[in-house]
Amino acid sequence: MAAKKILFLTGDFAEDYETMVPFQALQAVGHVVDAVCPNKQAGDRIKTAIHDFEGDQTYTEKPGHQFTLNATFDDADPRQYDALAIAGGRAPEYLRLNPKVIDVVRQFAEAGKPIAAVCHGAQLLAAADVIRGKRISAYPACAPEVKLAGGEYADIPVDAAITDANFVTAPAWPAHPEWLRQFLVLLGTRIEL
Repeated sequence: MAAKKILFLTGDFAEDYETMVPFQALQAVGHVVDAVCPNKQAGDRIKTAIHDFEGDQTYTEKPGHQFTLNATFDDADPRQYDALAIAGGRAPEYLRLNPKVIDVVRQFAEAGKPIAAVCHGAQLLAAADVIRGKRISAYPACAPEVKLAGGEYADIPVDAAITDANFVTAPAWPAHPEWLRQFLVLLGTRIEL
């Protein structure tokens, strides 16, 4: 298997686990992963947040780790990447306001390249208007946005994921094993034990 080149879109207050775990896991299986954030350069650090499910009406939030970006958003050309991964948390809330981010998401979707989004990452997919007719999972609070963008909200368990065409989506970080497994299938990654 040839290593794939993945653009990993994240930002300040992205969910810690949804940033750290996929970034490292995709590298661990041999892929090249460029982690970027608008208005930041390679070597800049972003703040992350830890979202936990502790029996409240929504998740709780605690400070996460500092995450160092290894690429510069303005230098990222979607044509040079095989896939897009989008971290969840609060970052997509403001990233969706950036026209260049929306353009990047649209370029990946129009090219039919694999796109993996977890949690609030579906906010970017909805804002880019690329999910019409697709079954898309997300953090449940994002269900109205998925529906308003013409997608079918997939109400699946928090540790599950769903693939529809080139989209792999999941509700939150407890789905990492299944979300990453399905993304690796789309990427054509083979792991032999």
